[in-house]
Amino acid sequence: MAKAGAGQTGAAQAPGGHNPWLVALVVALATFMEVLDTTIANVALRYIAGGLAVGPDESAWVSTTYLVANAITLTASSFLAKRYGRKAFFMASVAVFTAASIACGFAWSLESLLFFRIVQGLGGGGMAPLAQSILADSFPPEKRGQAFALYGVAVVFAPAIGPVLGGWLADNASWHWCFLINGPIGVISLGLMYWLIEDSAAAKAERRALRRKGARFDVVGFALVATFLGALEIVLDEGQRKDWFGTSTLMNVSGLVCALAFCAMIPWLLTKKDAILDIRLLGQRQFGSCFLVMLFTGAILISTTQFIPQITQEYYGYTATLSGLVLGPGGVVTVLMMFTAGRLSAYIQPKWMIAAGATIVALGLYNLTRLDGTTTFSFFAWSRIYMGAGLPLIFLSITAASYVGIRKDQTDQASALINVARNVGGSMGVSLAQNMLAYRSQFHQSRLVESLNPAEPAYQETLQQATRYFSEHGYAGVEAQNQAVAWIGSVLQTQVAYWAYIDVFWVLALLTACAVPLALSLKSVKLGGEPPAAH
Repeated sequence: MAKAGAGQTGAAQAPGGHNPWLVALVVALATFMEVLDTTIANVALRYIAGGLAVGPDESAWVSTTYLVANAITLTASSFLAKRYGRKAFFMASVAVFTAASIACGFAWSLESLLFFRIVQGLGGGGMAPLAQSILADSFPPEKRGQAFALYGVAVVFAPAIGPVLGGWLADNASWHWCFLINGPIGVISLGLMYWLIEDSAAAKAERRALRRKGARFDVVGFALVATFLGALEIVLDEGQRKDWFGTSTLMNVSGLVCALAFCAMIPWLLTKKDAILDIRLLGQRQFGSCFLVMLFTGAILISTTQFIPQITQEYYGYTATLSGLVLGPGGVVTVLMMFTAGRLSAYIQPKWMIAAGATIVALGLYNLTRLDGTTTFSFFAWSRIYMGAGLPLIFLSITAASYVGIRKDQTDQASALINVARNVGGSMGVSLAQNMLAYRSQFHQSRLVESLNPAEPAYQETLQQATRYFSEHGYAGVEAQNQAVAWIGSVLQTQVAYWAYIDVFWVLALLTACAVPLALSLKSVKLGGEPPAAH
């Protein structure tokens, strides 16, 4: 029996003569591990902050640095896979990701953890698009839909289970295990990849053609993109803490580097032949709109996955496990809705699906603006369920809509840009939400303090009642009054936090609502055909 690639001959075997379903399981396992890391550490950020003696806003870098590094690698993954082989690049990516994960687990400071997270993100960035290319080579056209369905389940199930698993590990072991868990999975994946995965004949021919052609990697373009994204992330993450561009040398230098890299990057990418990114695609109304929608969607998905556990742990006394379980039902709904959205996509235009999904997500975020001191577990869970029902309608439909008007030779570039939008959007969403939370906390505190007059009868009555309470519970005289004053201050801080989080959820809801008119501006697509693989 010929051992040609199944994608070329229709044979029941993958390249190398292996069972294609075994190949599918291997790439799904590796991708599951990588996607899991976008959410597993979010519910453990309090433990990370405490263990490394840093503030909550600094611990948020654990999420944002990974996403930015991931996005940077995405820009180079297509060329590197074609030039050096899909199997070799995939195995190298998994090896770097696994080694960096273990290093994260042994990090001794915030700086070391962030460095290893960057390396981890660089290793994981190319895994998702490579997995899909390998699946396309391993299955005949009539079986690819089932293979991508298996892959899709791994992709959506990983972020769903990530918060629950991360919370349980943080509570029962330590936050280090949120990263160390990747060690055995990565080693097993590498062994199975070496045994089962082979490049297809077409991929090998393409690699030989590139070598004969002397195609060179766009080092300058890659460096400019990486510098721009890295400097932008520093500005967004550190802006609020450093008072933006006032007296901070770090902020001024980072802002200047970001601006210079952007100004040099645009003309380079527009004029360079075989540039690292074809940003001219963003000038097309259809693709540009899809890019913005994915940017918004990434911001909502990642920021809410971080902020809901953050508020439940800080102000409602939840454990990390319970905070993860708050997100669990929404994750289950997301998995189920993936199948429903897949069926609906055969009958409903992507623009209507995206508009409906954005509306549902915006309503879920609006629901979160009603939180107060009596908010229950079910309130947070249902809000996340609403978002979990809407997000798949967006994610699955964006792929079909973004490929309208794109030439076949531009599909790799389109896929890379959509993935970059998701990851950069997620990183920007977390950074901007953290900045807004800090700014609005300062605003509400100043307003409450202004209205809190110790001479007012209401304040005096509250102080007396609180003093009496503490007196009855073992505090005497001045100590009871001091405890009462501290209690009033604590209540004030809690109220400030509620209002600040409400403001953040309002902004996220409005941001999501902006995706609706963008979606409605999209062109219609041919329904019923085989959709492109979601990257």
